[in-house]
Amino acid sequence: MRIVVDVMGGDHGCGVVVEGAKMALEGNSQIQQLFLVGNESEIKAAIATKGLTDQRITIVHASQVLTMEDKPVEGLRRKKDCSILRAMDLVKEGRAEAVISTGNTGGLVAAATIRLRTLPGVDRPAIATVIPSEKSAFVLIDAGANPDCKPVHLLQSAIMGSIYSREILGRDRPRVGILSNGTETTKGTDLTREALKLCAEADLNFIGYVEGHHLFSDAVEVVVTDGFVGNIVLKTCESMGKAIVRTLKSELTANPLRKFGAAIAAGAFKGIKKRMDPEAYGGAPLLGLNGNVIKAHGSAREKAIMNAIRVSAQTVTHQINQLIVAEIGKANARIETSRQPLAVGVKT
Repeated sequence: MRIVVDVMGGDHGCGVVVEGAKMALEGNSQIQQLFLVGNESEIKAAIATKGLTDQRITIVHASQVLTMEDKPVEGLRRKKDCSILRAMDLVKEGRAEAVISTGNTGGLVAAATIRLRTLPGVDRPAIATVIPSEKSAFVLIDAGANPDCKPVHLLQSAIMGSIYSREILGRDRPRVGILSNGTETTKGTDLTREALKLCAEADLNFIGYVEGHHLFSDAVEVVVTDGFVGNIVLKTCESMGKAIVRTLKSELTANPLRKFGAAIAAGAFKGIKKRMDPEAYGGAPLLGLNGNVIKAHGSAREKAIMNAIRVSAQTVTHQINQLIVAEIGKANARIETSRQPLAVGVKT
């Protein structure tokens, strides 16, 4: 398989991305070619510094970078030679199957949608983020691609999230729920109530509404919401996790007795840290496009880049896009059938 990495736009510079790419190549013999897209001189300097000599590396020069400060669509219009567009072009032209970027999320979504277009039957792409729970993990979809949605978009997100959970996370018949402010069918908004009806008719293991307190209790494998709410949930979870770590560190070092207790429980704390480490998940796929697109966090370090490349390889191997086309096609056909007016008999 052939994978593209946009090395520009992250918080830690080109060297971190190159090191992550090196780690990924060392651990995956299935990768036939890895494109590094960005400023050629910077990439070459980082390759030399990191001692990357793998012959599967190909550098593609891009003279511009879409920064976090750029407005997505306006920035893409002004910066025709930015690295994210050059990366998308490689997939569009069939030279690669997947692309990874740590850059501007809005710019990534816009560039991917403009260059690759959505899969047949899919109205809009959606970001699927894997979040660890008490014993396992769940998929939050959409985590920020589409702030304004229609009910059918939530249905399609539910289907795509279910496929991803099943194929990549190995969940057999993942339970799917729509995030709401109560489990009763009368709760929610006009959007969620209509989406509730559509999802109930789809070929999903659909359990209805789920609330915030269900998310981390392993009660559901796929949590569906619009991109506005989903992004708030994601960033709240990230912030809360960091706050808990800081609070624990402060409390456990407050006096010698607590330090002693912390030393005894060090193994447990390491286990928790490992399970909750976002870098282990690498990145979030932007599902529903004619190509495999992975959004890595802007602050991603080497391990996260390595795992983002691993996730992109998995989406190619498991033929996620082909499954999405087939299952959303069935759902759309069911919706069209249900909308057909009943035949009225004519007396003769």
